[in-house]
Amino acid sequence: MFTPYYRPRRLRRNENIRRMVRETQLSVNDLIFPMFVTEGKQIKNPINSMPGNYQFSIDLLVEEVKEVQKLGVPAIILFGIPEHKDDRGSDATSDDGIIQRAVRAIKDGVPEMYVITDICFCEYTDHGHCGAIIDGDVDNDSTLKMLGEQAITHARAGADMVAPSGMMDGMVGAIREALDDNGFEKIPIMSYAAKYSSAFYGPFRDAAESAPQFGDRRAYQMDPANAREALYEVDLDVEEGADIIMVKPALAYLDIICRVKERIDLPVAAYNVSGEFSMVKAAAKMGWIDEKKIALEMLTSIKRAGADLILTYFAKDAARWLKETE
Repeated sequence: MFTPYYRPRRLRRNENIRRMVRETQLSVNDLIFPMFVTEGKQIKNPINSMPGNYQFSIDLLVEEVKEVQKLGVPAIILFGIPEHKDDRGSDATSDDGIIQRAVRAIKDGVPEMYVITDICFCEYTDHGHCGAIIDGDVDNDSTLKMLGEQAITHARAGADMVAPSGMMDGMVGAIREALDDNGFEKIPIMSYAAKYSSAFYGPFRDAAESAPQFGDRRAYQMDPANAREALYEVDLDVEEGADIIMVKPALAYLDIICRVKERIDLPVAAYNVSGEFSMVKAAAKMGWIDEKKIALEMLTSIKRAGADLILTYFAKDAARWLKETE
């Protein structure tokens, strides 16, 4: 009978040694919690396709942010649902818009929370697309001017970081220029550099009320079949001044996260998106999987692939679970 000479199991014998040699450490410091804010008072609308997530009015949003802060999650990213939408997404560029007021309220109530704001127009336009529509298409260059205006209002409100997500060509450069020209050169940009046209976004579009009213977003978001193109997009955004590069979605694109991490020296973020979250919730509800174990394994795999930061709807739960293991 063959007797093994190499015995890797020696370093798996108990939890202490497994912890000591563990290569990837998931931490609450890695997490960013996405949140949705809507008009009104005392509003906490459940998002049916994303159990445990809500659209909050600003007053209740601040209270929820306090809870997030107590759990040790260092950052949130905000998405707004305005009362009125139009073809230009005017609320997005108003100093009195839903996001701008929400940022000011959070900074008044929870000043230590790091607030990131989504820079895009799909939640604010009546057509649900990510910029200005000209001749039935999203016009790239006129949208760049709008993105710069939006970013300036977010910075004026007190946002710590802006995150452009619309996949417009030149969006990082346009926003960087707008911020710098208006005295906000210290505001970093986390770019959705490799954002794929993915079926995993479905529940988010319920949450943000941002589904396109015609067509789809394949003309500006990336083809899921492409990998080299993602690296090209990343290179462009780094050159234009991005401070953090994001890959979205995460789980079906772990190979992209890995390739981006190997290519650049900037921090890499990954968005564990709504569809990835909701599938786990649905399977756990049916009793088919262990939600805690699956969620932590998923998040660890994203970190192992190379993500320094993870945007995830599991952030609050993960913070609690990680504390239990300390």
